Amino acid sequence: MDELCLRYPDAHCELNHQNPLQLLIATILSAQCTDIRVNKVTPALFARYPGAHELAQANRSELEKLIRSTGFYRNKAKSIQGAAIKIVEEFSGKVPPSMGDLLVLPGVARKTANVVLGTAFGIADGIVVDTHVFRLSHRMGLAQAKSPEQVEKQLMNLLSREQWVAFGHRMIHHGRAVCSSRAPACDYCTLEPHCPRLGIATMKQPHRKKKSTSLSKRIVGNMHWHKKK
Repeated sequence: MDELCLRYPDAHCELNHQNPLQLLIATILSAQCTDIRVNKVTPALFARYPGAHELAQANRSELEKLIRSTGFYRNKAKSIQGAAIKIVEEFSGKVPPSMGDLLVLPGVARKTANVVLGTAFGIADGIVVDTHVFRLSHRMGLAQAKSPEQVEKQLMNLLSREQWVAFGHRMIHHGRAVCSSRAPACDYCTLEPHCPRLGIATMKQPHRKKKSTSLSKRIVGNMHWHKKK
């Protein structure tokens, strides 16, 4: 974990937001969608619906149109508006800073709740386990469970509470920059000496002779970018 900290000392949530409600909405939109795409959609969305009351009263078709490019827009619009209605009716229009209360909101499971609690409120109630964290936790031998919820429990038992929030951010950054799903760049990974690389031996590896130059540039560029952030 020390090496992960050194590599990504300033890792943070890359979803642009100015308050807990915006982060909650952006996180719901990020399902099966990149943060880059979400960040292109949310400025117009937040300008049109600046608060929970506006979202609760939004025209569903108009809401769907604004978020269409994020994919699964009908389900996402239903979740966003449903969450806004519940926030207005039960939490005085403000996103509740507790796991139990967040989990009753439509479209919110533990991953989304952990993102909001850790980033917007600075509360470490759990560890964000998205596809990157789930994949890397298995590759590194940190967890063996088959569900995100169980992986989260194993990671929580392994790490101190003070590490929970930052750990999730750093694993996500590492998964994007180096340890991708189909072509993990183990040759360029500073964590490689400590990593058992579980499951990688059975994967089809890319032909490095043709791609090594471009791959190394991509990895170095990503690492430099993360350092700047």
